Amino acid sequence: MTRTLQRRIQIVLALVFVLVTLIGAVIVAGAYRNDAKIDANKATAVAEVISADRLHAAVNFVTPDGVLRNPKLGLLYPTDLSAGQRILVDYDATDPDTLARPVGRDAQLSVVPAVSIVGAGWALVLILMVTVAEVGRRTRAADEARD
Repeated sequence: MTRTLQRRIQIVLALVFVLVTLIGAVIVAGAYRNDAKIDANKATAVAEVISADRLHAAVNFVTPDGVLRNPKLGLLYPTDLSAGQRILVDYDATDPDTLARPVGRDAQLSVVPAVSIVGAGWALVLILMVTVAEVGRRTRAADEARD
């Protein structure tokens, strides 16, 4: 492996490192932005969980105007919910079909998953960086030994 190829691979890995970091930051920033939108026009309702898994929960709730709502993307922070449960949800009163979250949950719950993603990405990139450097070193040492 030539030094030029090694350097290019390392630059690409550094860009992946930056990208993984940005993804983690966007996850957290997006969660705080959604919470700010809910908090700016907060309303609360009793909702029934229609379906739930680890990453998604669909709910129905009735707004004060008597309209049955079902947020398109489900609930924010849906962990530990099961179908048939009745829970309180906070929602954005100006857009109840988009943003809703269980009462008492907020963007702080997004920090641990985001840090986990970033940490795993960093670990993988660092391992690949060391591997590329070692392969380059061994290749150059073998080339020098042949010469």
